[in-house]
Amino acid sequence: MRPNYHPEGLLDDNKVSNSKSQNDGSKPIAQLWNLNGRCPEGTIPIRRTKREDILRASSVESFGKKKNSSVPKPKSAGPDFISQYGHQHAIAYVEGDNYYGAKATINVWTPRVQQPNEFSLSQLWILGGSFAYDLNSIEAGWQAVSPDLYGDDNARLFTYWTSDAYQATGCYNLLCSGFVQINNEIALGASIFPVSGYRQSQYDISILVWKDPTEGNWWMQFGNDYVLGYWPAFLFSNLVDSASMIEWGGEVVNSESEGQHTTTQMGSGHFPEEGFGKSSYFRNIQIVDGSNNLRAPKDIATFTEESNCYDVQVGKNGGWGNYFYYGGPGRNSNCP
Repeated sequence: MRPNYHPEGLLDDNKVSNSKSQNDGSKPIAQLWNLNGRCPEGTIPIRRTKREDILRASSVESFGKKKNSSVPKPKSAGPDFISQYGHQHAIAYVEGDNYYGAKATINVWTPRVQQPNEFSLSQLWILGGSFAYDLNSIEAGWQAVSPDLYGDDNARLFTYWTSDAYQATGCYNLLCSGFVQINNEIALGASIFPVSGYRQSQYDISILVWKDPTEGNWWMQFGNDYVLGYWPAFLFSNLVDSASMIEWGGEVVNSESEGQHTTTQMGSGHFPEEGFGKSSYFRNIQIVDGSNNLRAPKDIATFTEESNCYDVQVGKNGGWGNYFYYGGPGRNSNCP
């Protein structure tokens, strides 16, 4: 399959492609495994699940799944939100309209994680339903250092979905049925290379998720040239028509080992005020409207549970459009 339509303002129809454009020499390597070859036409790359991967999980049933309530809930986040769920966020978000997709260019890092059962990721969320048991979520971005899931500290491209607030449905990447991949050059769960360094070169990836207005499937594109695949419409109840909220930003798990806040870093591990080359960013954040047009989001709000641990600052300019810096070091003198 191919998507029937791309959002207007992104690509011409004749550019809709399942592979790279012809000027191979000008494109950086997107993933480390590409150094060792490509998959033949008619196949897709799948990251091998090994015995030790399963053994790292707390149970076979939980392998490849997120814990409940890992979506930031800006308006109703009470004081017990952190201690109850252990997930912390620094996000920008929009709500109050019908959304048919979202796009962002995301700075890639390899933040440090304190405990094997913690992770640090940066992603976009496409959400429908309430934040109770009927939440539908489509998620995509980069996930760094999730030792439980991957066994190493590389930054990796990932997707996730759920149709019941992470209770029984959904998983990362291709670890359960759901997402249908059509691309033979990009592997979900594979390492992204190169990554950004503090006061060094900065590298980012672009992710677009949009709803096909004809078939109703939710498609994902990586960069300008790779249409990766789609989430079939039948997976969802509250994303059948449109999304009600879009979120962009970072998430970490804070397991509060020994009663202290985790030192797990979000993004670069540095606060937003440090700016380019030091702090991590999302730039050119956009939504897809009901006319299948990519446009700047209106009334962007921000949310973080503890700004002394992880923070977010939004901005706007000509080259980056709507953007924000986000992240932080976790435990510090102001974040005990």
